[in-house]
Amino acid sequence: MLYIVSSKSISFITRVATMEKNCFLLLSFLVLFPLLHGYTAFAAGTDDGSEQWGYVEVRPKAHLFWWLYKSPDRVEDPSNPWPILLWLQGGPGGSGVGFGNFLEIGPLDGNLQPRNSTWLRKADLLFVDSPVATGFSYVEDESLVVTTDDEAATDLTTLLKELFNGNETLQKSPLYIVAESYGGKFAVTLGLSALKAIEAGELKLQLGGVALGDSWISPEDFVLSWGPLLKDVSRLDGNGLNSSNRLALQIQQQLAEGQYKEATETFFDLENVISSSSNDVDFYNFMVDYANDPVISTSEGWNEVMMGRDPRYLGAKKSSSSNGASSKGDLPSLMDGPIREKLKIIPESVSWGGQGNLVFPAMAGDFMRPRIKEVDELLAKGINVTIYNGQLDVICSTKGAEAWLDKLKWGDLKTFLSMDRTPLYCGNDETTTKGFVKSYKNLFFYWILGAGHFVPVEQPCVSLEMVGNITRSPNLHS
Repeated sequence: MLYIVSSKSISFITRVATMEKNCFLLLSFLVLFPLLHGYTAFAAGTDDGSEQWGYVEVRPKAHLFWWLYKSPDRVEDPSNPWPILLWLQGGPGGSGVGFGNFLEIGPLDGNLQPRNSTWLRKADLLFVDSPVATGFSYVEDESLVVTTDDEAATDLTTLLKELFNGNETLQKSPLYIVAESYGGKFAVTLGLSALKAIEAGELKLQLGGVALGDSWISPEDFVLSWGPLLKDVSRLDGNGLNSSNRLALQIQQQLAEGQYKEATETFFDLENVISSSSNDVDFYNFMVDYANDPVISTSEGWNEVMMGRDPRYLGAKKSSSSNGASSKGDLPSLMDGPIREKLKIIPESVSWGGQGNLVFPAMAGDFMRPRIKEVDELLAKGINVTIYNGQLDVICSTKGAEAWLDKLKWGDLKTFLSMDRTPLYCGNDETTTKGFVKSYKNLFFYWILGAGHFVPVEQPCVSLEMVGNITRSPNLHS
C-alpha cells in the first residue's frame, strides 16, 4: 500500500498513537483516514503497485477523488515514453471513476470481468470524479461546488500538481487529456490551465495532447443540427423540424445576448419537443428509441449523470447485459458495494453520486457557453487536438462538430479542410469501413461509423487503434 498524507495529519496521528499506543497498533491507516478531514492528499493502492487511488483536497473542504491504473502492457522506450491518459466524463456531473472506468474503457467491465478492448492496452489510465461533488468526490459545504468550466479546470490543475510534481516517474510520461461529451469543455479549459501552470514552473508535466470525443464544445451548433439531422433520418417530419428549428434559433439568439441560463432552459424545451415529435428518439443514438439505448439502458446508474438536469432521463431501465453495471444492472450498487469495499478510503458520509444533484444546477449558467476559442488557443500553442465523433450521435452530432470546426480561426484550417480522408478498418480486415480520419499538423478528426455518443463501447476495436494513434503508444500492435 502507498500512503501520501499531509504533515498536519501525521502530527495528529503521532499524538494520538503516543497517548493510546497499544490500542492504535491494531488500527490500519485505511481505517483511520476516512474519518479525518483537512488533509491535502491521501492515496492508497494495490500491493503490486498496479493501481493507486486517493483524494486531493483541491480547496479547503473540496475533495477530488482519482484512480490511476498502470498498464500491464507498458513498453519501456526512452525515445517514446509510455503515455498516461486522463479521462474526463461529461454531464456535467458524470463519474469518470464509475462510467468511463467500468462502462467504457477501464480494465474491468460492469460485471467485474476483464475488458478486451480496455484502453489500458495503450496507456496508463487516470480517472477523476470531476467536478467536486461528482461520483466519490465531495464537498463539505455545498457552496463550494464549481459554477464554471474554468473553476473545474483550476481544481483539476491543483490535483495534477499534487500527483505529478513529486513523482519523477509520472513526469516522464506525456499526459493526454481525453474527454467525452461535456467533458470536452473541461478538457480544453484544463489544457490551457495546465499549460499556464507548466509555463510558470508550477506544474511538472508534459502535455501530450487533448482529445475531444463527441464533445459539447459549441452548444449553438449542436442544437441547430438536431432538427435537420433527425429529419434526414426520418425521426422528424416537417412539423417536428419547424418546431425544433424555432427553439434552436431562440437558443442562438439567447447565446448571442449572453443569456446562458435562459438558453439552458430553452435547451430543455427543445429536447422535450424533439422527444415528443420523434416518439422518444435516443439523443445518444438516432437508430433507436431512448429506452433501447445500447449503453445507458443497461444501468440504472446512468441516472446519476443526469441528476438535477432533465427528469426525462431518470427512467433508465435495469438490465444485466454485457455492457451493464453489475449482475444487478445497477452501477450505484457496484460502486457503493464491491468498489467501495476495495477502495476503503471513501468517507462513511459519502456515497457514490450522492451529491450529483448539486453539479448541474450550479453549472447551468455555463452549460451553453461555447469553448471554440479555447480549442483555437490550444492549436495556436502547438498542442495536438483530436476530435472524434460517432456517426449516430444526436446530442453532440458529427454535423454539429463539423459546424464548429469551420469556425476555428486556426491559420491552417483551410489546408486541413482541403485534405482527403483516410479510411479506417479494424485490424487487418479491410472489408468493412469502420471510420475515416483526416489530419494536418496538430489537428486530427476521426469519423467513427456505427457508433453513437459512446464511441469506445459501440466501436471498441477501431477506438482502441485510434487511441493508440492519439497517444503515440509504443504498444501500437498489441
